[in-house]
Amino acid sequence: MGVVIDTSALVAAERLAPPDAISADAWTSLFSSTADQPAALPAIVYAELLVGVELANSARRAAARRTRIDVLTAHASIIEFDADIAQIWARLFATMNRAGRALPANDLAVAATAIHLGYAVLVGPSDEKHFRAIEGLTVETLRG
Repeated sequence: MGVVIDTSALVAAERLAPPDAISADAWTSLFSSTADQPAALPAIVYAELLVGVELANSARRAAARRTRIDVLTAHASIIEFDADIAQIWARLFATMNRAGRALPANDLAVAATAIHLGYAVLVGPSDEKHFRAIEGLTVETLRG
């Protein structure tokens, strides 16, 4: 199948990893449950990760986050938000809005990307329950 990686999975992975675990092996081992699947990173998730670099409380933490992003993008393709994904996003927005279940716009972009690719969404261990409300979307949870 494949997985689209949500920011919640990456935040959880950062919290689970030792502070100096920035090597490709250490970082990607946290995603071992999905290692046999292609991975994709929506552009909005990439942007959210870059915000984490900008908001880091130390230069060392910023550098570690930047290195993890570089390792991740060497293994996962960044998927642009294009016209096809925008069409799915609009349909999801309307469907969820009509059902009285508004979702964060960024998470709708992640879900639309996954649906477009025919992939699951990988979320953090605390789960992102709102993803499960999207009909036809497969959700996988990162295990620590």
